[in-house]
Amino acid sequence: MKGLKFIIAGILFGVIMSKSEAISWYRIQEMFRFQSFHMYGIIGTAVIIGTVAVFLIKKFKIKDTEGNQIVFQDKQKSWPRYIIGGSIFGLGWALTGACPGPMFVNIGYGYWSMLIVIFGSLLGTYLYGVIKDKLPH
Repeated sequence: MKGLKFIIAGILFGVIMSKSEAISWYRIQEMFRFQSFHMYGIIGTAVIIGTVAVFLIKKFKIKDTEGNQIVFQDKQKSWPRYIIGGSIFGLGWALTGACPGPMFVNIGYGYWSMLIVIFGSLLGTYLYGVIKDKLPH
């Protein structure tokens, strides 16, 4: 039953995504067309909460579930990898109307076409793993 807390967290995440309309294709399209602040507010709130969480983890030296101290590794300063990767991610997000979290919430809502999107994202992740050593990182 150690995984029960993760299942509960996932259900809570899905409910929050649903109630905030972050899984709505229309809300995502409004964001990409700069017609609404709604999604920018959600994303901005997530960035602020994440920043505060990382600060608190570092300040209080919080440990993971196995008792190991959480250590953050510095990111590489190579900007093309972030521009290209972010553009590919953004294109997929704009075309499908969902990023990874909402894809699964949409399946919970019965939007079975999201299975195609999940299959495509898993295939893309697998292909990246196969060719990542050949890419100019």
